[in-house]
Amino acid sequence: MARETLKVTAGFAGLALGLSACGAAGGPSDIPTGPPRDGGTLKVVGSSDVEHLDTASANSVGAYGLTRTFARTLFATKASNDFNEAVALQPDMAAELPTKENGGISKDGRTYTVKLRKGVQWNTKPPRPVTAADFVRGFERLCNPASPSSAKGYYTSTLKGMDRYCDDFAKVDAKSAQAIADHQNRHDIDGVEAEDDHTLVFRLQKPASDFLNLLALQFTAAAPQEYDRYVPDSAEFRRNTVSNGPYQITEYRPGSSYTLGRNPAWRRETDPLRGGHVDKIQITLGQDSAQAVQQQLEVGTADLSWDHPVPTSAIPRLRNSRDPRFAIRDTPSNSPYVVFNTRSPNNDGALGERAVRQALQYAVDRTALIKIVGGPEIAQPLHTVIPPGSSGHAPADLYPTPGESGDPARCRRLLADAGYPDGLRLKFPYRTNSVHKLIAESLKANLEACGVHAELSPDAGGTFYARTLSSPDRTRDGAWDIAAPGWTPDWYGNNGRSIIQPLFDSRDYGPGSTNYGGYDNFQVNGLIDAALTAPEPSHAAGYWRLADQKIMEDAAIIPLLNRAQPIFHSSRVGGAVFLPTTAGYDYTRVWLG
Repeated sequence: MARETLKVTAGFAGLALGLSACGAAGGPSDIPTGPPRDGGTLKVVGSSDVEHLDTASANSVGAYGLTRTFARTLFATKASNDFNEAVALQPDMAAELPTKENGGISKDGRTYTVKLRKGVQWNTKPPRPVTAADFVRGFERLCNPASPSSAKGYYTSTLKGMDRYCDDFAKVDAKSAQAIADHQNRHDIDGVEAEDDHTLVFRLQKPASDFLNLLALQFTAAAPQEYDRYVPDSAEFRRNTVSNGPYQITEYRPGSSYTLGRNPAWRRETDPLRGGHVDKIQITLGQDSAQAVQQQLEVGTADLSWDHPVPTSAIPRLRNSRDPRFAIRDTPSNSPYVVFNTRSPNNDGALGERAVRQALQYAVDRTALIKIVGGPEIAQPLHTVIPPGSSGHAPADLYPTPGESGDPARCRRLLADAGYPDGLRLKFPYRTNSVHKLIAESLKANLEACGVHAELSPDAGGTFYARTLSSPDRTRDGAWDIAAPGWTPDWYGNNGRSIIQPLFDSRDYGPGSTNYGGYDNFQVNGLIDAALTAPEPSHAAGYWRLADQKIMEDAAIIPLLNRAQPIFHSSRVGGAVFLPTTAGYDYTRVWLG
């Protein structure tokens, strides 16, 4: 997904001033300036633990921000408050970007050769170099049966032999670390080879114009041989992460806290994208109140928010006072959206019927949701799967309502036409952090107005995605009917694949899938294939656009908002530079005054 511009904005009125100005231990004028200083503890506070800590399966903006501190990829982006700089692909563990001109990409576009940067080490005892074989292991772990990557479809549809490798891997005992390691060590992926310790060769099924972007995703981070000892993403794994970045996890209390300290094996000269200024990063979880977190940031008892944007009530005050600690960063996304469980047996399988899903499109009052998240500078109504600024986006609205406020009468009429004159009863789990409860309550009221009762249930503790939406068994059993997840693309630029494929390709449906509702349309699958093999990004964009149109005709989801990120840091923080794909500041670049 591509963002249009990175902005610090001001100027929307009419919102109630909620959080009163807090007495601060150091005001905005005390923000440190000058060259970065080393030392101190960065204090990060927030709500929920990550669903996955293992880079193979990590799939949330919070997890991306955390794993970036200790797990390096071949390519990555550099945090910056200039959007174009923040999304430009750059070498990380790779020595350079491969091109046809430098011999890194073959003339037919099907072979990529990547040379590794020298001097990067694991924090083992004693430290040892990160090798090409460690990257091969990272790819082999993507489709492990215990905690498979939700993004494995990116790679099975691109790399030679990976689909066959993954099919075989699915048959392995998911509870046995030994069986999982044996499969990885005895089977190869045809398209991923360590030519020597410093050279990787990738062979593609067909040319893919976005392949380097795939090599920049956290899923493909190098994995040390020690990871063979543990079931992927298990509790034991989480206690034994290994680092090749500037920080290492020194203590982890599930659902409660992370403590990260310096990695003594990391060398600044070997890492062009990260810093390593603070001595320690302390992440404290379990704080569900955005207002309470904001107060801690303003008085200086905490420095950054983990997963809460600035609360809606505080935004006018911060904007009006021109507080330099406050910014609105443009992060085009589909966040949140309503997803339908098309496989639910509830209501006699009503949500599997397109006419029912189309009727419910008219229920939503987007103006209410915009007020909840902070007003028109924070969010705009969204009616397409692909948000503005992303490959394949084209403005469209197949289900218009007056003033974006919903049309409950039409919703009721269409439900009756579909055979449900008495409405529906829907199970609706919601996330407990940030404004998600308020969003769920607003959507519940919208649905009630058109004769649909939504039974809300809080889903906290990092289970919303991992154990509820991404579990095919719970989906088939009707544990939920609708939900309001969010989707921030995994990258920006030539990024149509990062939206349509993970959310709607039925061929990748299974444990860990982000096609939460089990949507299945062979025409959409065909358009995905056409886009992936298009010779030029502009051609791919056309296929993504057609896929978007078909998905919206099927009413597989209800797009709601394209949201920016209101963000704040304490007066101690210098070097606050933004990572769009993490919706936050880069912990490794922050320094403290």
